[in-house]
Amino acid sequence: MKITANIRKFLKNALSEDIGKVDITTETLFSDDFLITAHLITRQFCILAGIDLFKEIFLILDKGTCFFQCVSDGARLKAGSTVCVIKGRAKSILTGERVALNMVSHLSGIATYTNEFVMAADGRFKILDTRKTLPGLREFEKYAVRIGGGYNHRMNLSEMVLIKDNHINLWAKHRGTNRSDAIRQLTSRAKKKLKLVVEVEVESFEESMVAMESGADIIMFDNTGISEIKKFLSHCGENRPLIEVSGGIELSDIKKLKEIDIDFVSLGKITHSAPAVDFSLEIL
Repeated sequence: MKITANIRKFLKNALSEDIGKVDITTETLFSDDFLITAHLITRQFCILAGIDLFKEIFLILDKGTCFFQCVSDGARLKAGSTVCVIKGRAKSILTGERVALNMVSHLSGIATYTNEFVMAADGRFKILDTRKTLPGLREFEKYAVRIGGGYNHRMNLSEMVLIKDNHINLWAKHRGTNRSDAIRQLTSRAKKKLKLVVEVEVESFEESMVAMESGADIIMFDNTGISEIKKFLSHCGENRPLIEVSGGIELSDIKKLKEIDIDFVSLGKITHSAPAVDFSLEIL
């Protein structure tokens, strides 16, 4: 991962939050010339993500820190594997340890969890993330999704038009109309005003047909039964919009979804519910 000025600023703020005024324990116990070697070890199988952030945290504290035998992001690691060897001042390594471990644990967890869904999909469709990311961490979390073999949905609200349930219900209430008419009006309005991809969230076969006829580029079936998607596929013809399925998808659902011709499955859980990977920094 390329370390930009904004990323470095974020990492400095993370260190400042963790350290406060000073790491009083380390500063009290060790001199500046106390040098150590430490190994980053994974305690479980994982797909590594965030190693460049891990290293940068120590370099911010001490540019003289050295790294050896570092594995690259995307590597599939067995439990007990050495990920990286660090040599440098005890003060900087002990002070940066927690923030560095937090980052690599969280991002590797996302990459590993994402890959479970990617492997289950077996190339039948793409696994997408959502905007259900922690504030300030979106760039990192979506990077980890890519490392795990997934794909990014929109990074922010300006990248594409996504007409969701709340937009449709609000418009229908405001205009005194039904959901189908609201979908037709909103989709047409967006297509006329903007040269961007327009995606529409639907709840039924009837709404999906309205969205397609109104020019939607992507139709999202959110919490909709497979039967409704199959019905749409049987009516839409060859020049259909792209199809995304979302809403409480579990690993066990992927097998069923592989039986139908869809393009994307989007999951908030690969970022907001991925379990952290257990890493430790062992000092020799």
